[in-house]
Amino acid sequence: MTFHDLVQMYFERSNALQWYWTIYVVVIGGLLAFSSLRKERDLITTGLVTVLFCFFAYKNLGAIHDVTVQRYAILQVIKESPNAQTATELQSARSLLEPTLIAPAYEGVRNFHVASDLITVAALWAMERRRRNILIPAA
Repeated sequence: MTFHDLVQMYFERSNALQWYWTIYVVVIGGLLAFSSLRKERDLITTGLVTVLFCFFAYKNLGAIHDVTVQRYAILQVIKESPNAQTATELQSARSLLEPTLIAPAYEGVRNFHVASDLITVAALWAMERRRRNILIPAA
């Protein structure tokens, strides 16, 4: 595998990671929009939405973990790959590029994700709590 292939693979994993975060943000936005448009209290719906969001967040975090581990592995291979057979142009590109390939620590990513999950669930329940009961008079 060439240096070019490894760098391409690293950035493909970075793009996959970005997509997982994009999906996560879109789901949170849709969830909060759905919740803000409801007029009547419905604890069952809010509870169901909360549970489903927690399932989604758990699986999304798992996917983010997998891609992060893959990025670390590729980064390690990039740094350990021999560079004796490379041309001088590639060697200079390598010396410029390698220091910029920084993968964030998974623990920080996980903590941010979990904090966002907790804030989202709190927002769902705060909106539910503020929602008023609309009683329809009996005819």
